[in-house]
Amino acid sequence: MTRQHIAVSEVTLDRDASAPFARLTPTQRKVLDGVYCGQLNKQIAYDLGIAEATVKAHMTALMRKLKVHNRTQLAVTAQALGWNKSALAH
Repeated sequence: MTRQHIAVSEVTLDRDASAPFARLTPTQRKVLDGVYCGQLNKQIAYDLGIAEATVKAHMTALMRKLKVHNRTQLAVTAQALGWNKSALAH
């Protein structure tokens, strides 16, 4: 089993399956959506009207909360947990 698969199963076990993104702030959800769509930090920052350093800080928090180590694992984990645009509304 790869490290990526282990991270996804750990996140699933640690969180309520009905609300896997409930612990994320609204801005973290927007940053996650940008990562999920394949945007660079610079593009996410521009779209959200924030500094690139702020996006990096949100990325660090997202990776900690979802227990992953890079942006690829973050996107894969988000998909495995059912991430979609409707998650931004919560």
